[in-house]
Amino acid sequence: MAKILALDLNEIKQMIRTGNIRVCVVGVGRIGLPTAISCANSRFSTVGYDINAKLVHMINSGEYPLKDEPGFDEMFYKVVRDKKLHATIDGKEAVSNSDIVILSLPTPMDKNNVPDYSALISVGRQLNQWLEPSAVVIVESTVEPGFIENELITVIEGDGQRLSAGKNLGVAACPETANPGQILRDFEVVPRLVGAMDEKTAKIVEEIYRHVFKAEILSLPDCKTANAAKLTANVFRDVNIAFVNELAILFEKLGIDIMTVLKACDQKYNFETHYPGAGVGGPCLPVNSYQLLNSGKLLNGKLKIVRAAREINEHMPHHVVELLVDALNEAKKAVKESTVAILGVSYKPDVKDIQLSPAEDIIKEILGLGAKIRIYDPFFKAADVFSQKTENSLFDAITGADATIIVTAHKEFRDVSPSLLKEKMKTPVLIDARGIIDTTSARKSGLILRGIGRQFIRK
Repeated sequence: MAKILALDLNEIKQMIRTGNIRVCVVGVGRIGLPTAISCANSRFSTVGYDINAKLVHMINSGEYPLKDEPGFDEMFYKVVRDKKLHATIDGKEAVSNSDIVILSLPTPMDKNNVPDYSALISVGRQLNQWLEPSAVVIVESTVEPGFIENELITVIEGDGQRLSAGKNLGVAACPETANPGQILRDFEVVPRLVGAMDEKTAKIVEEIYRHVFKAEILSLPDCKTANAAKLTANVFRDVNIAFVNELAILFEKLGIDIMTVLKACDQKYNFETHYPGAGVGGPCLPVNSYQLLNSGKLLNGKLKIVRAAREINEHMPHHVVELLVDALNEAKKAVKESTVAILGVSYKPDVKDIQLSPAEDIIKEILGLGAKIRIYDPFFKAADVFSQKTENSLFDAITGADATIIVTAHKEFRDVSPSLLKEKMKTPVLIDARGIIDTTSARKSGLILRGIGRQFIRK
């Protein structure tokens, strides 16, 4: 029976030093599994609870699921082999036998761009039945400020007869701050935000996270402040990317190369460079902006800058298609019946994840114009993506194509020479939506190039 909250801090520190902490991570996906591995690697007995039976089987079979997340594989094999980590679909057993329960569940948006916290609410109802008194719940999922205090705790407490936050139930927020593709590095160097419902819970979580992750701990006054800090950092990026995207479209018309401008601006000590692109995707930035917008709406606040940023970034896939049409016109080629190669469908480089990827809107619009699509992504070979079958290789995608669009800046695409594209394609049109192609080389190779915020290279 979990009694960690009933112990004094010195006893808890001793438990941490000796590895006598029992941890349950609810949701062992992109962030949850690395979190579970890190806890197990710190000698804590760790169980991952997930409703995905296939994923649970993979983990227990010693098959590392996150092939695009380097650094954790050897650690994973060791903790599974040493039986410090296992996974289960039996949530009741996992939770009831744990001192610490970490929630790492998705918080997506619905079709109306309203945050969907149904996974957390559903698990919260289960925790009401499964948690033993004096356990500590840590919410790593990113939520709006106030959601934990106003909604989640109420669900977990139920009628309050058995569990009461701040008394025999510890609740803390420690929103994850790791970047997919470099989670191991971020776990070690990015400060962790910790806010809790009471001081003792905060101290417990700080001690555990400091031991497991080695990163600096930022102690914040409460859960809502911790969540506000996480959202502010990410929405800052969304807004600044929108600013650069808006300038990029202007600079195209002025004949100014935005990459040259940004390189110059980067020399100023207080300038933080953000880059233009085909759009902002993934489970974080777009969702985080709408989380803040939802909070503002509930409190009659408009957050005009955040809303404008979303509108600009959501327009960028359409702008990519505009560049495509313009370049094909220069080549005297109609979009209809043209074959367009899409390079990259992941929302970010070198990660296998298509959540809210701008590639989806680009593909839909091009198909709507009557063109044919070929897709190549090194993480999605011969797969069904966005209702299309992807190609096995880069060559299969570009050979005989009338246009190529670089949507995602995967490493493989950075190494592609413009001369190869010119040689393999039927019509030498390239849309570089990520600014990775050298414009001089493109000019010499004879490509008709368009790029977001780039000076157009016309014959």
